[in-house]
Amino acid sequence: MISKTILQFLKDLRVNNNREWFVKNKKTYDLARREFELLTGVLISEIGKFDKDILTLLPKDCIFRIFRDIRFSNDKTPYKTNFGAYMSKGGRQGSYAGYYLHIEPTGSFLAGGIYMPPSPVLRAIRNDIYNNIDEFNEILSDGKFRKYFGEIWGDKLTGPPHGFSKDFKYIELLKYKDYNVGHQLTQKQLAEDDFVTYAAEVYKAMVPFNRFLNNAIAGVV
Repeated sequence: MISKTILQFLKDLRVNNNREWFVKNKKTYDLARREFELLTGVLISEIGKFDKDILTLLPKDCIFRIFRDIRFSNDKTPYKTNFGAYMSKGGRQGSYAGYYLHIEPTGSFLAGGIYMPPSPVLRAIRNDIYNNIDEFNEILSDGKFRKYFGEIWGDKLTGPPHGFSKDFKYIELLKYKDYNVGHQLTQKQLAEDDFVTYAAEVYKAMVPFNRFLNNAIAGVV
């Protein structure tokens, strides 16, 4: 389960998102952070059972800082109101598709794939989809993929990407700027004793999708 310490801290932070409150509650943050690190470590072990590239990771390699970069944002609140961890080859700084955990009282979810890939990586993914469209469609139509994710998450171009014909039957699959999948979590699921088992089951359903993306990515990184 997701500990009450984590969820309560994030709820309180949402209504007290300022440095003074955060400093006063630093011990609570440290406790919540440690519990999230433990959870991430357990998930790394579980994912490693079906994706060996994840086994060498440490939680610190995967967990995002809670401090927001406000330099270019109109929103000047200093802290994120979620805990997030990205488990992929190379950790959160890596270039590969992986597994994401997002815990936030107003909307927790499990996700996978790759977000905002650089142009060469995005081009390589589109090329591999175009050249292996039957394989990619088979992944997307798999029963477990449909059960947990439904379809790809991601922003899309309005027209076909450069170099691809608008007449390609599956051109919509090439318009994505991100190639992600996601699974929303309910409050009940967060509180279940078998949350880790459930999360691992969802992550396992991402494996064919991530492997397809990583085969393309490996050629350019």
